Amino acid sequence: MSRKREKKVREKVYFILSMVIFGAVGVFAKYIDLAASEIALFMSLIGSLFLFIICISTKRNISWQNVKKNAPVLLLSSVALGGNWIFLFQSYKETTIANAALSYYFAPVLVIVMSPIVLKEKLSLKKMICVGAALLGLLFIVQSGGNEGTGHHLLGIIYGLIAAAFYAILTLTNKFIRNMDGLESTLSQLLLSAVLLIPYVLMTEGFDLFRISGNSMILILILGVLHTGVGFYLFFSGMRGLEGQSIAVLSYIDPLASLVISALVIGEKMTLFQMLGAVLLLGSTFISEAGRKKKSV
Repeated sequence: MSRKREKKVREKVYFILSMVIFGAVGVFAKYIDLAASEIALFMSLIGSLFLFIICISTKRNISWQNVKKNAPVLLLSSVALGGNWIFLFQSYKETTIANAALSYYFAPVLVIVMSPIVLKEKLSLKKMICVGAALLGLLFIVQSGGNEGTGHHLLGIIYGLIAAAFYAILTLTNKFIRNMDGLESTLSQLLLSAVLLIPYVLMTEGFDLFRISGNSMILILILGVLHTGVGFYLFFSGMRGLEGQSIAVLSYIDPLASLVISALVIGEKMTLFQMLGAVLLLGSTFISEAGRKKKSV
């Protein structure tokens, strides 16, 4: 196998691993006995520290001049990142991992809807049909969640949708970042997110390290290092050499991994309506994204 071929395979493996890691987040977050905002703060702090160490060890220089030029966009995207995590983790606490993951994966649909306004992109008939199918899928998931006997499933799904809205804002604002690679922008966003979350957590939850249980601390460290640190590093390392269409297709490993892990690890079961909703939601966004990426390659 040639070096170029080996590099391609390695990059694809890195990206797939990052998707599996992202898909496992709910299993850890669900059992951390802290507020969602506190989990988000710890993830920002641990993740930014991990990525900073990577930058030093790989001798990557961060252009603070570019950071200053992109400051307004980075600030907005950091607010979106913090809000995204807070509502996503709260969603995991209120409903099943499957419901949270599927409602959160409504984000690509929101990006499609917002793109004509923010990015001046045309909304084609195909995209409108995909949005309609995704909405129908979401309706099935919400209906099924409301019929389950435990937890606040509808509230959890709403939190997942709010997290999806924040993620859509994060996705769109990232398109306006100039002259910064993925590692630089992510490190900057994590640092800014931590700075913004510290006063918010102090005002809403207080900050008492001694009340964190040993199990929660272990889960937070795993989540911060594995998801935010290793996950993002593998994500950007793998994404660098992949074509747009490959990224679009492989990204669907994330929600599918969430469904499989939640079923295997904690025994969550999906109803027929949830499975049908998942097929409609993920299938419609897949068709829309894969088609769009294919044209741009």
